[in-house]
Amino acid sequence: MTFGETAPARESVFLNPSAQAQGKPAGPAITQAKLGNGLEIVVIEDHRAPVVTHMIWYRNGSADDPPGKSGIAHFLEHLMFKGTKNHPQGKFSELIADLGGQENAFTSNDYTAYFQRVAKEHLSVCMDYEADRMKNLVLSDEEVSPERDVVLEERRMRTESDPSEQLGEALQAALFTQHPYGRPIIGWSHEIESLDRADALAYYDRFYTPENAILVVAGDVEAAGVVRLAEKYYGPIAARGAPPERFRPHEPEPRAHRLVTLADEKVEQPTQQSIFLVPSYKSAAPGEAESLEVLAHLLGGGHTSLLFKTLVIEDKLAVTVGAHYQGTSVDDTRFYVFAVPAEGVSLERLDAVIDAVIARAARGVPESDVQRAKNRLVAEAIYAQDNQATLARWYGSSLAAGLSLEDVAQWSERIEAVRAEDVKKAVRWLDKRRGVTGFLLPARAEASSATANADKTASVAL
Repeated sequence: MTFGETAPARESVFLNPSAQAQGKPAGPAITQAKLGNGLEIVVIEDHRAPVVTHMIWYRNGSADDPPGKSGIAHFLEHLMFKGTKNHPQGKFSELIADLGGQENAFTSNDYTAYFQRVAKEHLSVCMDYEADRMKNLVLSDEEVSPERDVVLEERRMRTESDPSEQLGEALQAALFTQHPYGRPIIGWSHEIESLDRADALAYYDRFYTPENAILVVAGDVEAAGVVRLAEKYYGPIAARGAPPERFRPHEPEPRAHRLVTLADEKVEQPTQQSIFLVPSYKSAAPGEAESLEVLAHLLGGGHTSLLFKTLVIEDKLAVTVGAHYQGTSVDDTRFYVFAVPAEGVSLERLDAVIDAVIARAARGVPESDVQRAKNRLVAEAIYAQDNQATLARWYGSSLAAGLSLEDVAQWSERIEAVRAEDVKKAVRWLDKRRGVTGFLLPARAEASSATANADKTASVAL
C-alpha cells in the first residue's frame, strides 16, 4: 500500500452474549474496527458526561529494546513530545491545557501509550496530532542529547536514590536471567548514556506504524463517528508491511531459590518481598491465569486475606502484607508477595511464616473463602466500568499484550468459574525454587542478617 491509499474500515460491535443471556449487565457496548493500513480501533461508549479519552497504544515496550540499548522505548516516549513540522514542540501541550484537557504517556514492559482526555468536541484535535507524530516526528541532536540527560536524572531520582527501587530492580534481574523483563523499563544507566538520535529513529521506524498500533477511544462518542475520524486522520498513513515480530529469549525453568539482600543507611523500615515466575493470561493454559488471580486475592487481597489474618491480626508479626498477580503480560510474568514486619520481627521469621501460609493454601482452601475472593474481584471489575479512562487502559493494555476483546469482556465469568481445587493447583507455581526473595534492611542490620542466612541459601548483597 502506498501513501494515501486506504481500504474501508472493518467494523464489529461486541457485547457479552452469555451475560445478556443470564440477565446480567453486559457492560458498555464495545465497537471494534480495523483500518486498511492495519490500525486497530476500539470504541467504548460512555454517554454520562461530554468527555472523551483518546489513547494510542504501540505494541512495543522495554522488553523490545535491542540488546545493549535498554531504555530506548522509554527514551523515545520522551522524544515523541519534541514535535513535528506541523506541530512544533510544546504547541500541542499548550493547546490541550488551553482546552482544559489532560495529556501524558507511559512505557511498560510490553507497550507504550499516549493519551489525552478532553471535551468530546476536541477529539479530532487529538487524532490530528497523534496521527501527525506517528509519521512525522522531527528530531535533532540538539534535542536528543538534553533529553537523554533528563532521563538519566529521572533514573537517579527514582532508582539510584531509592533503596526500595534498587531492590526491586535487582529482584527483576535475578528472576529473569534471560528474558528482557529482567531489564529496568527506564534502562541501565550505562546503556542510556549511549543512546543517540540514530537509535531513537531506528526504533521509531520499526514500531511506530499503524499496523503496530491500537486506537482506543472511550467516552461520549458514537462508534461510527469515531471510525470516520480515524479514517480521516490515521487512514492516510501508509502501512509498512506486517507488524514487527517480537523476538524474545525464553526464560529457562528456574531450579534454585535466590535471596537478594540490600542494606542501606537510608532504609528506616525493613521490608520483605518475594517474586515468583508464573504464566500470564497470554501464556497460561485455559483457566490457569484466572486461578492465579484468585489466589493472589485470597492470599493478600485486603484485610480478609489469609496472609493478613495470619501475620497482622493473629500473630502480629507484620504491619502490612499483600499479594499481587501481574497477569497482563506477553510472556511468563510475576506473582508478588510482600510484607512489612512489626517492631522486633526479623525478615527471616516473616519469610518463614509466609512460606507456611502458602504451604497451608497448597493443602486446600475452603470453597467459601474462594467465593469471597471471587466476589471482591468481580466487584472491582464492575466498579472499574465507572471510569472511562480506566476502561480505556484496561482494554488497551490487554490488546497490546495480545489478548482479545472477548478475553476482557468475559473475564468476570472466567473468574466466577474458578473453584477451590483450581486455586489449590495454582499454588504449585509458588514453589520457592521458582522465586526470588528480597530483604531490604537498614545498614546496621546487614551483618546480622547475612550471618543468620549463611547456611540457608545463597545471598547477593548489594
